[in-house]
Amino acid sequence: MGTDIHQLALVDPSAKLGKDVRVGPFCIIEEGAVVGDGTILEARVSIKKGTVVGKNNHIFEGACLGGLPQCVGLQEENCGGLIVGNGNEIRENVTIHRSMYEDKSTVVGNDCMLMANVHIAHDCHVADEVIMANNAMLAGHCSVGRRAFVSGAAGAHQYVRIGAYAMVGGQAHLVRDVPPFVTVDGLSSQVVGLNLIGLKRAGFTSEDRKALKEAYRILYKSGLNWNEIVEKIEKDYPEGVGLEMARFLATTQRGVTMERACLPSLGEARLAARDAASQGKTDGESGSETIQLRVVDENGASLVPPPSRRRAG
Repeated sequence: MGTDIHQLALVDPSAKLGKDVRVGPFCIIEEGAVVGDGTILEARVSIKKGTVVGKNNHIFEGACLGGLPQCVGLQEENCGGLIVGNGNEIRENVTIHRSMYEDKSTVVGNDCMLMANVHIAHDCHVADEVIMANNAMLAGHCSVGRRAFVSGAAGAHQYVRIGAYAMVGGQAHLVRDVPPFVTVDGLSSQVVGLNLIGLKRAGFTSEDRKALKEAYRILYKSGLNWNEIVEKIEKDYPEGVGLEMARFLATTQRGVTMERACLPSLGEARLAARDAASQGKTDGESGSETIQLRVVDENGASLVPPPSRRRAG
């Protein structure tokens, strides 16, 4: 089977297409773009100049790869490129932008799944086997470690790093680095423990998981200052997953995402509400009790529903 280019596609003569590439209707492949062997472009895909797409990728309708960075005053001739690896599934309307530096590239690794409407801004680096769910967004200069999972509508501030095997919950807003191997709760945007399910699925041993639990306690529960935390993890775990955690922490520029343990859980909040009800505080006019409970995160956002009214027994 040879390369199949639909008659309604526009392919610049200087573009380079590998073997068995399939180009659907209304696709645009600009000058100098490269598309590797076995890659499938569904309808309306745009591959902009400066973009190199590897082998056996499947790119769905409306995706735009290699668009200009969204930076005020930036000239196109000063922009770099975009490199996409092999075996990726890039779903509908995904946008990935070129680097804002002439000699650099935005990079997406191998075997990733980028679901519909994902946005990856200029100069991001996404490692292998990353999954980003619908509407997840990375601002410029972000990085995502191997086999991390970024849930739907989560957003990362520029320069934020998401560590390997981390799990980021839906609608999380990330302004600090997410350490590798942890889970971030989407509601509070804070760390709620290790990504134990992901670690088991990835084949980490019980010894690895034990080491990570101990490193996690050092990071979030030891009370040590930052330098002491990094030094202790490096000393206690000179190799393996502990060392990977230490190296990530040692190179943070924005600090790391806080742990949610300092805040009441939703279950604790509900228990407090029941305790308040048992005290017999009632609304004199209606004969019903009013429970007013507000649990907030570090940004002041409520973690529980509005105050509830219950009929007194």
